[in-house]
Amino acid sequence: MKDASLLSFVTNERVRYADVDKMGVVYNGNYLRFFEIGRTELMRHFGIPYSEVEKQGYLLPLIEAKIVWKGSAKYDDVLEITTLFNSKEINSTIRFDYEIRVDGKIIVNGYTVHSFVRADNFRAVKPPSFFLNKVEEIIKTKHI
Repeated sequence: MKDASLLSFVTNERVRYADVDKMGVVYNGNYLRFFEIGRTELMRHFGIPYSEVEKQGYLLPLIEAKIVWKGSAKYDDVLEITTLFNSKEINSTIRFDYEIRVDGKIIVNGYTVHSFVRADNFRAVKPPSFFLNKVEEIIKTKHI
């Protein structure tokens, strides 16, 4: 049985010419942007779009990231971005794990860690109740 606390979403993104470097491969810094695409789409899919987080007066700045390259992507490749969020690991920060594949082969994996901050003063805060309540609702729904 799958762990209901683990939220997963897969999105696809085509590599654009602007994403590649002089060598014709995706520039290494762009993988953080692909991670952001995966994270944004996972949150949207589960009913917590980032725009709602901002409307509630919060931001989610990046405080840690890790990228492990196992291969490379080239112009016009379709990236399959799998994003995982383990709701059991919510504390003062939240973590998202990523796996990027091209033609079924893992080319990159890694994670990002984010902190909730108040938009008005940029002070770090615990995850707000609206976020925690929504995650709890999602987990309960997955059990049904």
